Amino acid sequence: MPVYTLPELPYDYSALAPVISPEIIELHHDKHHAAYVKGANDTLEQLAEARDKETWGSINGLEKNLAFHLSGHILHSIYWQNMTGDGGGEPLAQDGVGELADAITESFGSFAGFKAQLTKAAATTQGSGWGVLAYEPLSGRLVVEQVYDHQGNVGQGSTPVLVFDAWEHAFYLQYKNQKVDFIDAMWAVVNWQDVARRYAAAKERTNVLLLAP
Repeated sequence: MPVYTLPELPYDYSALAPVISPEIIELHHDKHHAAYVKGANDTLEQLAEARDKETWGSINGLEKNLAFHLSGHILHSIYWQNMTGDGGGEPLAQDGVGELADAITESFGSFAGFKAQLTKAAATTQGSGWGVLAYEPLSGRLVVEQVYDHQGNVGQGSTPVLVFDAWEHAFYLQYKNQKVDFIDAMWAVVNWQDVARRYAAAKERTNVLLLAP
């Protein structure tokens, strides 16, 4: 039995139009995300075979493959839930996401400052990668991170709560090489209710990194 499975989309292919076309959603989820799930499962099998045969020469490449495919699976699973056709705007207390709104202001000075930083982080990721809003548990603050490929340049233990996919397969069919236009458009479909739930859950995971002696 596979360890990892492809999650179903929480909406139909056309739900995020015109920000993201149905064709992109179908290709992105059914082909690209599915490939990361298959890659993670295949790599687990290859690691088991390497252990059985004690063929340790392949271990370095296999560990990198597992990190790549598993991180791709996790980030995409968050990505689909982070978006909704009824989203966008700014997180506000009257919408039930006041705690998240306050945390953004405390961590970045203002929502505008946060939006500008995440937009720039996602749009300037070199090559393929992500812009990520994450909860950093040691400081108890929100941070913006640039993720190269799926798994680099992140603080250990930080929990992604909002992710912007900046890989070309996420936008090229519709936005061509205008990555920044895609990132700007993404703000219209952010599901702040989902982001707020993830932030609240991340805050509850206290003392999971540096345990007291």
